[in-house]
Amino acid sequence: ASSGYTTLKVYNMLGKEVANLFAGNADAGRMYAVDFNAKSLTSGMYFYKLQSGNNVEVKKFTVLK
Repeated sequence: ASSGYTTLKVYNMLGKEVANLFAGNADAGRMYAVDFNAKSLTSGMYFYKLQSGNNVEVKKFTVLK
């Protein structure tokens, strides 16, 4: 892990970005927390993408209302 520009974004099933939760420099080894209010989203499956440098992680999650 290394410090650098990092983004955390949420996408719907069609690939449209629905939230940008973090965009900025992040320090390696430091724990970060973000608040995410899904009030404006409908129930369904979504993806989040965490990208820092060449490292990319995509996971899916479900919103239930």
